[in-house]
Amino acid sequence: MKNCLSMLTLLLSIMSTATLANVDKFDYDNFVKKYHSAMTMTQTPHASKEDLERYLSFLTDDIGYQHFPNAADDSREPDGKELIRKGMSRYLGVHTQYNGQIVEYIVGYNSVALKHKFAAKGLRADGSEFSYSKVVLDVLELENGKVSVIRRYGQ
Repeated sequence: MKNCLSMLTLLLSIMSTATLANVDKFDYDNFVKKYHSAMTMTQTPHASKEDLERYLSFLTDDIGYQHFPNAADDSREPDGKELIRKGMSRYLGVHTQYNGQIVEYIVGYNSVALKHKFAAKGLRADGSEFSYSKVVLDVLELENGKVSVIRRYGQ
């Protein structure tokens, strides 16, 4: 994971330097902060369908989602956003505590590598408690100012 992150950081740094003019046209800093905030709100204890829709507004309709090691296919699907909506709707409000923070991010041509950490506690449907804490790397591919592919690298 560490080598993967280093290689990805190097690659995106090279891409970022080569496309500095493009960075001026799109406000990556603002996008990353708003995207992360919207994503975080979907995980809070009082997450609502409105919070979910705000997050989904950052995604293309045909988004592809890859989550190593669980989902290795990053194919864009015509109903990708609807699949994410359906999957995330089941988990709205299950957390009793949630904290998410951006660790760092770098931008490249129509892409963002977002390293972030989050910790959560909650209740399963059977009433049992759970808690977890993770640091993950999300690589976001952008198309017309929206996320078209998400690749999540983490445990």
